Amino acid sequence: MVSLKQLKTEFLEYIEIEKGRAIRTIENYDHYLTVFLNQTKITDPKDITDTKVRDFRIWLNRQSTGNNRATGNTVTKKTQNYYLIALRTFLKFLTKRNIASLPADYIELAKINERQIDIISQEELKRLLLAPDKERNLERRYRDKAILEMLFSTGLRVSELCSLRNDLDLHLDEFSIRGKGGKVRVVFLSDEAKKAVRDYLALRKDMSDALFVKGKDEVSKSDGLTSRSIERIVKRYATIAGISKKVTPHVIRHCFATDLLSNGADLRSVQAMLGHSNINTTQIYTHVTDKQLREVHKKFHNKQ
Repeated sequence: MVSLKQLKTEFLEYIEIEKGRAIRTIENYDHYLTVFLNQTKITDPKDITDTKVRDFRIWLNRQSTGNNRATGNTVTKKTQNYYLIALRTFLKFLTKRNIASLPADYIELAKINERQIDIISQEELKRLLLAPDKERNLERRYRDKAILEMLFSTGLRVSELCSLRNDLDLHLDEFSIRGKGGKVRVVFLSDEAKKAVRDYLALRKDMSDALFVKGKDEVSKSDGLTSRSIERIVKRYATIAGISKKVTPHVIRHCFATDLLSNGADLRSVQAMLGHSNINTTQIYTHVTDKQLREVHKKFHNKQ
């Protein structure tokens, strides 16, 4: 009989090869399932029962986070759901293989509060995009301006931005990007973004294929900038722009989405441009961008 450990390995290979999941996702699933199996001491698929899962959820809910247990902070409901999603996907795989175990639909996710998105105002965004103009190093100034303009113009995830090559055709207003789950979508370039990238590439003298590269005095694992490097760049210019809120590349992605919706774009189009598999993920932006409702409130509320 195939061991549960071997089945877990086959499952991870299955979601990598047949489902096309990203390596990071596979690593996360491996971690979540390993914690589950180590904690429950289960070695046989048929021993994954409703009771075992419930006991694991109680254990997980009581785990402290961070090094300081005195803080009383425990694993968030959102993080707990990551474990349950991995387990549920694994159980579906077992069913597909006709291996007796707990049905996946027996596992319900924990209810969490409605997701809140971080956003900055249009004025703050404008200051952020202009902040690189204060950089004295010319190549860094043009590079960082191009990074910020690209993030806002395209709505790219930071990992997607890092994957871009310097052979991007700037004669076109669009290009294709491979995002989460290997899905390809089209993103669009503003005139400001194209100009910023052209100005930056005109200064480049290196031989790297990456679109955005580290400066001579910057530390990076490779010539191309990493996601962490770009996060630091965005944070630095947010400080220069006098923005007290936490600003990340993903916040700029939020700005991209809310800007489109505030100006009348339909939800399906924004979903496609963001590369969301589920429109419910895109739906959250409507809570902060429903311009029509704001105008109705302003027109009709508290009229004497």
